[in-house]
Amino acid sequence: MSNKTTANVKSYTGRKKRLFDELSGWLFASPAILGFLIFILGPMIASLYLSMTDYTIVVKPNFIGFRNYVELFTSSTSLFFQALKVTAYYVALSVPMQIIFSYSIALLLHQRVKCLSFFRTAFYLPTIVPLVASSMVWMWLLNPDLGFLNEILRALNLPTSQWIYAQETVIPTLALMSVWSSGGAMLIFLAALQDIPNVYYEAIYIDGGNSIDKLRYVTIPMTTPTIFFNLVMGLINGFQVFVQPYIMTEGGPKNSSLMYVFYLYREAFTHQNMGNACAIAWILFIIIMAFTALIFKTSQNWVYYEGE
Repeated sequence: MSNKTTANVKSYTGRKKRLFDELSGWLFASPAILGFLIFILGPMIASLYLSMTDYTIVVKPNFIGFRNYVELFTSSTSLFFQALKVTAYYVALSVPMQIIFSYSIALLLHQRVKCLSFFRTAFYLPTIVPLVASSMVWMWLLNPDLGFLNEILRALNLPTSQWIYAQETVIPTLALMSVWSSGGAMLIFLAALQDIPNVYYEAIYIDGGNSIDKLRYVTIPMTTPTIFFNLVMGLINGFQVFVQPYIMTEGGPKNSSLMYVFYLYREAFTHQNMGNACAIAWILFIIIMAFTALIFKTSQNWVYYEGE
């Protein structure tokens, strides 16, 4: 066999192997690709179209352009701005509280103490409790007359609270409840703390630094990527909170806990206004994207990556 024939055979074999590798790759990736196209991209495109229609499920969609969006911003009967204000207030309270609490607990659990595994499990356990079940428990704890928290306040001769049953305290109470399920963020912070090399702490010690110096100059800067991640995830989850207001307050009292997603739910399944609900959903998508982009833009000023 000539050298030219041998080269042709090798070239054909190489192309055949590359083709087989490409087909195998697409085959193994096809479940994820099809899942994205069918269950994410497809419904998103459909909801974008429905947001520009007058659609009540039982009637064929009637295309009306951007009228749903205009009515949300201009209608005097729309609760859009109320839901947006309530949700923004909740996010502004709950996200910093969750980050500060979970970071503090992670710092404590990073120390060498007895029964460390028990404490780590105990703080993470509320995360896996179903939200419906935990909401029912919190309703009992927050009962103004027979609730456990008010009983503690009475025993200490402190003023009691109406908690979720008063307009002034319902959102701070729901934000305080969100700390209960911040075990996931705590676990991520704990993993980040364990990844910090001890050589940095030794350098601080040699220079005469104390624990505050270690926290300020090593621990916090080295965990800023994790803080950034938990901040973004907390923001996204905060804007999409639904179960607590649905189970505990039903948006009350007087729409003071009308969260954005609960407002979307009411428009879609109570008032049967699917077109309006899709418009609300797309506005939420834009809001979350804008805040996420803003955080990414500002992250270069305060997030430190070790490789940089």
